[in-house]
This record gives sequence, structure tokens and C-alpha cells, in this order.
Amino acid sequence: MKQKIAVLADVHGNLTALQAMYEDSQKQGVDQYWFLGDLLMPGPGVMEVWQLLQEMQPSLCVRGNWDDLAIHTSRGEGDLTKPSRIFFARLGQYVAEQGGASAVKIMEKWPLHQTITVGPLNFALSHNLPEKNLGQALFPTNDVTNFDQLLTDSQVDIAIYAHVHHQLLRYGSDERIILNPGSVGEPFNHHEKLQRDLRAYYLIMEIDDYGLASLNYRHVYYDREVEYQRAVAAKLPYIELYRRMIDTGRVDTHNQPLLDQMNQQYRYREQYQAFQKSLH
Repeated sequence: MKQKIAVLADVHGNLTALQAMYEDSQKQGVDQYWFLGDLLMPGPGVMEVWQLLQEMQPSLCVRGNWDDLAIHTSRGEGDLTKPSRIFFARLGQYVAEQGGASAVKIMEKWPLHQTITVGPLNFALSHNLPEKNLGQALFPTNDVTNFDQLLTDSQVDIAIYAHVHHQLLRYGSDERIILNPGSVGEPFNHHEKLQRDLRAYYLIMEIDDYGLASLNYRHVYYDREVEYQRAVAAKLPYIELYRRMIDTGRVDTHNQPLLDQMNQQYRYREQYQAFQKSLH
């Protein structure tokens, strides 16, 4: 019996991309969904993104590093010691102001990794490493020994992770398969011509009684101007950076001088401190 499974990750609050991806998956006759983390921030979608994920009824979810950021900063637990942390904190404030408290309460319960059996195959799923949902150990060009960390369970046949925003098919040292679906909302590639393809990325796996029947790495068009206008209407913080990201793929998450300039210009630190006080 064949099953089609859509694997998606790294939406990052981009509702327009997620809608396009979901519509495409329905046309492809997908049977179930697996979500591998990083649902919210820095994009404007909060409860609309959450509700659309619920409509998909994912069979499983794992928690990403930006999910952790959304959980803690939306509760007033943000660290303001450097410009990038103020950036995360102010976005978390936005999540709270958009009504995200109920969503983050559920996201907090998502595990870091899960295993599941489909047909004859055992899958291991994580946002990044099984016990660590951040860092660059699994950047696509890294050594195979890094990727073997996804395959420490001898029963696992295929490991799937997300986090690095690159679609990937490669092998561990013992030739077990490692996959990455890419990013719905923020696809990355350091090669300029490939980075121009900013469609919504995800993966459809078809599994039958023999094993992995097919892999379909999807790139789905969406209207980035529609997404930007959603951000404008929602008064998204750091909207200039979001515009540049959806237009070029460039991110400034760790651009400390630029973030410091914007934090001072818009008084984002002070806004978050006022938000913290309002919670007490």
C-alpha cells in the first residue's frame, strides 16, 4: 500500500508560502504531514499560520530552535544582552500580541526528535541533531561524520532533519539515507543563481511495501508582494529586514551592527522591557 507523506519545516511565519505549499500538497494527493520545526518568526503570520498547520493535522511535530525562541520570548523571558537577542525578543513580543500564547503552550510540548515506522522503513526525525535543535553541525557541505550523529540508533533506516534551509539527499557512513525538505518560508543557498529561487520548498515521499518509492522535492511559487503587504498590515517589527529576506533570501539575524542601529532607531529594547513589565 502506497503512502504519500509531505515533510515541511522552517515556515518562519510566512503564511503566504505555507498556503501555497499546502495547496500544492493537496493537488499531489498527500496522505499525511510531518512538521520538523520553526513555525513562527520573523514573518507576520502567527495564529493564521498556526491554524493552517492544525488544518494539516500533522502526524508528528518536532521542536525547532526558533520555536524555543518564540516560546520563551513571548513569555517575557527574552535576553537583551546583544542586538540579535533584542531582535528575537521583540519578535516574541509580537507573537504574544498576535494572540500566540495558546500556540506556544502546545509547541512547548513538541519533542526534539521522534521515530516512526511507515511500511518497511524506520524514520528518525529531528529539527537538527536529535538532542540539539540549533548549531551548524549539519550544514550540507559538512563531513559525513557529522551526519552520522543522526543515525546512532541502529534500527533507523532514514533520518530527516531541517534547520539549515537546504534541500538535501545524502548518505551516512554506512549508506543509510539522510534527507532534508528545505524551508517553506526561507530557502537558503550561498550560490547566487540558486538563491534566486525563493519559492516555498518541501518534500513529498512516497512509501510502498518495498520501501522508498519516490522523493519529490517541491518548489512552489507564491506572491512575495502579498506576503509583504501582510507584514505591513500587521505592523511587523523589523519589516525592512523581512522585506529584504523575502526578496533576496538574505537574512540579518546575526548582523549585530545593523540590528543595533534598528533597535536604537525604533526603541525595540524599550518596547520589550515595557512588555515584560506588563506581564507582572
